[in-house]
Order: sequence, then C-alpha cells, then structure tokens
Amino acid sequence: MTTAVIDTNALMMPVECDVRLFDELDRLLDGPRLVVPRAVLGELETLAEGAGEEATAASVGLDLGRDRCVVRETDAGYADDAVVELATGGDVDHAVTNDGPLQDRLLTRGVSVISLRGKNKLVITQP
Repeated sequence: MTTAVIDTNALMMPVECDVRLFDELDRLLDGPRLVVPRAVLGELETLAEGAGEEATAASVGLDLGRDRCVVRETDAGYADDAVVELATGGDVDHAVTNDGPLQDRLLTRGVSVISLRGKNKLVITQP
C-alpha cells in the first residue's frame, strides 16, 4: 500500500483552493494510507484560533487530519521538519504539500511530492 504524509497547507486546500483532496489522492495513488504528523495538527490548531478564511480552512483541515489520517509522532516540533522526518523515514512514499521550500527539501532528499497544479488537480513530481 502506498503511504503519503500530508502537510498543513495540503489539509487546508479543500477550503482555500476548492480541491477535493482525498478524491484527488485516491485518483493518483489508488487508495493510499495517509499519515499526518502531530506537529501539523498543532499548527492547524494554532491557525484555527484566528479569524477569517485561513482560520476556517485550518479548522476544516484539523478535522480532516484527525478523521481521515493516521496521526504520527515525530521528534520534530516544527511541522515542516516533521513532514521531512516522516517522508525520509523509509515507510512513506510521497509527501503532499504546496509549500515551495518544503517541496525543494523533500525532492533533494529523494521524496516524490504531490502538489496542486492548475485550478484544483494534484500531480506527482518525482525527485
């Protein structure tokens, strides 16, 4: 089974970009196992305390992460570092993120990245 680790901004895509995140991941990966670092949920909790569209997106992302993903602990406290830690730990095949600098970190470490292309479709970029 293919495993993908999901970043904060990816979990916010359904609200911010009108992306059917889990449908797109199923289309690309045929029923993947989805994991989210505990640090990503922490970042979403902080963002959800704010106001406006970002807070709404974070709140929805937090619910999706808790309900649709396996929560994994990491040594890293910072969400991006936690994604890298899981993605390079050997049991994750892809990372889902729209964060450009994080994509670069992952690709240079040999991790394929799933990100938004066009209006609301996801694509896989190989290292």
